[in-house]
Amino acid sequence: MLTRGSTGLLASKDSLPGSSKPYQISYLKDLICGSYLFSLQARNFEIRHLHNFLIPRGVVAPGLGQLLSSGTAFFSSVVTAFFWSSSIMQLKEIDTTSPAPADGPLQGPEKPYKRFLQHSGSLPFGQSIVLSEISGPTYLTAQTLIQQVAYTLSDRLWTYSPETFDLDVAVKSWYKGGETNANGYPTNVEAMQVRSGAASVALGYIFSPDFDLKKRHIPQSIIASSSSLRYLRTALDQLSLLYSVANPFVAHIAAVDYVGGQSPGLVTDYVSALSLADELGFAVVSSFSAHESQHLSLFATLLASLLPTIHLYDGLRVGRETTRIIDVLNKDGLSNTYQTLLKDATKSGDKYTGLDTKVQRMLRAFNSELGTDYGLFEYHGHAAPESVLVTFGSIESSLASQVAQSLERDGAKVGVINVRVYRPFLEEEFIRLLPKSVKNIGVLGQVKNRYEVSDSSVRSNLYGDVVAALMFTKEWSKLPTIIDVKYPREQVWTPVSIAAAFQLLSPKPLLQQDGEVQNASAQEGLQILDSALVEQFTFWNLDESVSGNAAVVIGQALSTNSSNNVTVKTTHDNLLQGGVNRVDVRTSKKTVEAPYAVDAADMIYVGDESLLNQLDILKSVKAEGKVILRLPGIRDDDVEKKLPVNFRKVLTSKKAKLFILDTAAIESVADDASLESYVVQLAFIRLLRSNYEPLLKQKLADINGNKEIVDELAENLVKALRDVEIPESWAMLEEEQGLPSLPLDIMTNSFVPFDKIEKEAPTFLKSWQTAAKGLAFKEAFGSAPALRPDLPVKTYTVRVQENRRLTPLTYDRNIFHIEFDLGTSGLKYEIGEALGVHAHNDEKEVEDFINFYKLEPEEIVEVPSREDIEVLENRTVYQALMQNVDIFGRPPKRFYESLAEFAEDPTEKKNLLSLAGLEGMNDFKRRAEVDTITFADVLAEFSSAKPSFHDLVRIISPMKRREYSIASCQKVTPTAVALMIVTVDWVDPKGRNRFGQATRYLNKLRPGATVTVSVKPSVMKLPTKSTDPLIMAGLGTGLAPFRAFVQHRAWEKAQGIEIGPVLLYMGSRHKREEYCYGEEWEAYKDAGVITLLGCAFSRDQANKIYIQDRMRETLEDINDAYLAKAGSFYLCGPTWPVPDVTNVLEEGIARDAKKHGKKIDTLKEIERLKDQGRYVLEVY
Repeated sequence: MLTRGSTGLLASKDSLPGSSKPYQISYLKDLICGSYLFSLQARNFEIRHLHNFLIPRGVVAPGLGQLLSSGTAFFSSVVTAFFWSSSIMQLKEIDTTSPAPADGPLQGPEKPYKRFLQHSGSLPFGQSIVLSEISGPTYLTAQTLIQQVAYTLSDRLWTYSPETFDLDVAVKSWYKGGETNANGYPTNVEAMQVRSGAASVALGYIFSPDFDLKKRHIPQSIIASSSSLRYLRTALDQLSLLYSVANPFVAHIAAVDYVGGQSPGLVTDYVSALSLADELGFAVVSSFSAHESQHLSLFATLLASLLPTIHLYDGLRVGRETTRIIDVLNKDGLSNTYQTLLKDATKSGDKYTGLDTKVQRMLRAFNSELGTDYGLFEYHGHAAPESVLVTFGSIESSLASQVAQSLERDGAKVGVINVRVYRPFLEEEFIRLLPKSVKNIGVLGQVKNRYEVSDSSVRSNLYGDVVAALMFTKEWSKLPTIIDVKYPREQVWTPVSIAAAFQLLSPKPLLQQDGEVQNASAQEGLQILDSALVEQFTFWNLDESVSGNAAVVIGQALSTNSSNNVTVKTTHDNLLQGGVNRVDVRTSKKTVEAPYAVDAADMIYVGDESLLNQLDILKSVKAEGKVILRLPGIRDDDVEKKLPVNFRKVLTSKKAKLFILDTAAIESVADDASLESYVVQLAFIRLLRSNYEPLLKQKLADINGNKEIVDELAENLVKALRDVEIPESWAMLEEEQGLPSLPLDIMTNSFVPFDKIEKEAPTFLKSWQTAAKGLAFKEAFGSAPALRPDLPVKTYTVRVQENRRLTPLTYDRNIFHIEFDLGTSGLKYEIGEALGVHAHNDEKEVEDFINFYKLEPEEIVEVPSREDIEVLENRTVYQALMQNVDIFGRPPKRFYESLAEFAEDPTEKKNLLSLAGLEGMNDFKRRAEVDTITFADVLAEFSSAKPSFHDLVRIISPMKRREYSIASCQKVTPTAVALMIVTVDWVDPKGRNRFGQATRYLNKLRPGATVTVSVKPSVMKLPTKSTDPLIMAGLGTGLAPFRAFVQHRAWEKAQGIEIGPVLLYMGSRHKREEYCYGEEWEAYKDAGVITLLGCAFSRDQANKIYIQDRMRETLEDINDAYLAKAGSFYLCGPTWPVPDVTNVLEEGIARDAKKHGKKIDTLKEIERLKDQGRYVLEVY
């Protein structure tokens, strides 16, 4: 029986004939099929997961087959669409004795407690906030306040935020929720990609012929990171030129970027914004703290009425720290203040007033309206200082002010000028503020990197402005000494490092520490926070810890006391131990402004003992501080064994108190690990101030639990939290020698925890039946025929026309030349490009593995594409192992970890996990580099771990194409492409012959065989001019691209085109066996194509001769071609000769410079040549 109701089609139990067992629906979900929204309801069925049912493996549920065949045409079509859609159900038999549920919507089980979830580190306590709630004294981040100003005052807002930076998470939420701006409508928020041409859409909108001119006075805004500025530059340049007819424009720029190298991480980047502002004529305003961020965002927006403006602030720490802001303007307050000040700034009579005057007058009006005292430049410190530091930047200015005042109280004659409005730089105002007693001026100026810090020819932007301001003043008979105190973007500022900058300006020790301002005692001697008023706490934890949110919850609980001022800052290091985070919490009765990591903690929490061996955690604990160490399941007798010797010694010397938190001692936590976070919170509260525990327990319950759970855990906390009596013998321990110094802090390289869970696309095609359904019902499955849709690059099918060995059969190295006939494939390639070969596994090895693993070779399976794992292919098992699954590749650590889940033998499981962890690092390295173990070897070794084939392809990476430099020029051989390849083979410790997968595949190919190939661009490109000299150095098969280069030059010469000198250096072991293409090289030399042929056969004589030796012998020829005639140098082959070859080039550069009476930094010159594309490496 079918009925149609308001929610769609309803099927009663009478409409499901043929059921042999009763089933029940306990979970209801609406499905959309075509234009029909319908639900299936029946007391006979229990539908657990709608996404897992497609009559799997050909099993038809009782009654459904009859229903499909006997129902009306309409119902049959709807149900058929339902069953063939990607939404699938699974049927489950239930107990017939249980009562049937009541009619109506069914409710899931009620959660016993709520979870505290952090949505973003840029939001206050990680929690979303409504625009209308931003008002008065409240807890916010600077990033949230900046978004509030931008959203409230703008017509449209474009955001350029890298995914994890979350610079725009609040405005996107407000726009989605329909929050209105000061103009009465939602600000259109457009989240854009950070790429070349960024901001062009903003430019197009502002200058569109269809633009509503009534909105011309409303600001347009951008929120972005400084890392995006190089992509925004072109559009901002055009905006600057057309600004007289544009809307007011303000860019709120978080000074943050990511740098790679040996110490990759996030850095504070001001120099990019300052350089861009200088080039484009933008105004630049800086806010020094979260407390100023709203005001300065507002002032920057006002300043945009005069010229395009950048509001620049620290996006690494200041922008993301949650803190209490007292005088927050709400939306109406912002709007009213903006309109009042804008009218004053644009009043009549200003036509002939200079820009400097307008800016000064605008700031005075701003201060008068808000009751503030902001200056273009702001001085702090001694009334008559001898040394003054000039700073720009949020943390730099904030810390320098506090340190200067601290040093002044100790009698030091120092001061600081903080630059708030960097552009326009009002020189007269700067000179007016600079004390006339000053003798030494230090300019704290940021440069790009450490290389520029050491380069005396590089000056910081700010230094140039200060020198220019002082150069023409008559205030001093003798100008003060000006020092450019440069620092790189990765500099992390603390009170001690700022004091070190002051020390550079003073002949006397400032901290009374024998001149050593950066040693340990100096750190303890310079505390700008009053320890009697401020409490500081640090939480160290692994990202994978279930108690990771405990510190933020505690911070939020403490913030509920209106007499407290709390700050919370979280940092992440994704590269240390699989993800480590640090949370600093400060609380005070007064406003706290401390933009640096806690360095004198009253109490710390360490969530994992392994961190004690990774970080010098106790360095940031104050004397007599408290340490909570989580050690689940530990006995008192074993505590000492878990603590490193140096940790125990420092713990004793600081007279710190140690507490062990054994979370496993509470039975409910042992059963439910998610409760551990509450135990950490309660332990902290109890040790912090036990007299406030009842009140704070309620606060914790309000935030992330319920009172019953919190009370129960608090009652049992005595079982888990215990004091450790520290024996006096720990003080007498000898420090462990030879150990590297541990870092004091983690490296901030992410704003989010490390996500170890790799999301996998659901898989449906597990049999030939389901593959057939995908072909038969294309619309329902979203399938379509396509020619190799898995490949992100275009592929071609070519045929082998020649495969010949270049080395003798008796020689141990098989270097061969293989040439492919392009036929009608349409393949085109350029000089220097590489050919990607889509190789197959060895047939015999695949058959052996199928037999060993007891697989059915003709079974249809679904496997990820070898080129794009997001694309799934239908193959037979045999095809998948031959062409997709890298079963004979080398397994990474994650494979051992994944395989351990399937191990039934406890010993094998333990060994697999060991190989995936730190303890098995050496064994893993041996297996990978010495034993050359493959995926197949591991599966044979750990026989109790036998994943299904579908799981196997999930945890084993697909094969990748192998790329080889093309050894031919298509102008010379238009229908062919050639490669020069060496077969990779070796014998493993077990005596087994091993081979490189692709080279063995290619070596076995015979003329006529078809091969799938693709073309990949390369850095090996010829100069644009045929007369430019070529200097080429190739080792072994590294000669391949140079054969193409020489063929091209020979073709040009044959066409009557003038060509430049060609110097070819080659290196191999023996001339008789490895003079590959030797006859060609000699012929080209005789024909005048190759000017110089330098061959280095290293083992043909007693003294080994290498390619760099041949280059050194002909250094004058290289200098003439490379330096005098502006040639290009190329090196192709293994990496090992790169330093030696580069040294030869540096010798040549130095010799040439000396010859011409010049001094030159050869390393810098190599870098310059590299930037010009005249020093090109392709090494492997």
